[in-house]
Amino acid sequence: MTASTETVAGAIERVPSSLGYPFSTAVRVGDIWELSGQIGLAAGAKTVVPGGVCAETRQALENIAAVLEQIGSSMEHVIKVSVFLTDIADFDEMNEVYATFFDASSYPARSAVAVKELALGAHVEIECSALAGASGLT
Repeated sequence: MTASTETVAGAIERVPSSLGYPFSTAVRVGDIWELSGQIGLAAGAKTVVPGGVCAETRQALENIAAVLEQIGSSMEHVIKVSVFLTDIADFDEMNEVYATFFDASSYPARSAVAVKELALGAHVEIECSALAGASGLT
């Protein structure tokens, strides 16, 4: 457990949101971390990065990688990803960036859906589940 987490009832560990919104950035139950959705916000910003879906996808995944590092996990430990796009026509562009964050021999399970709108005008939001610690998939 890092200094920025709290343990509830001895079984649930939470990382509070640094943005002041009413959700946890990540919650650990047992050996699984559930991460809240990340949009393309640069550190400390409250607006999405410019450049469209590719730039937003890259920033969202960098945000996920940073949260995973903070909690002692990594992108290699991601087991499930959910992607939300405001335009399914952006699917291929999102995939081009997404693929660079994972080893092609061990992509996590994933779903991708189109939604009407996302917070702060984002075009993509990504959430995931990951194994805790360094146990990995090996």
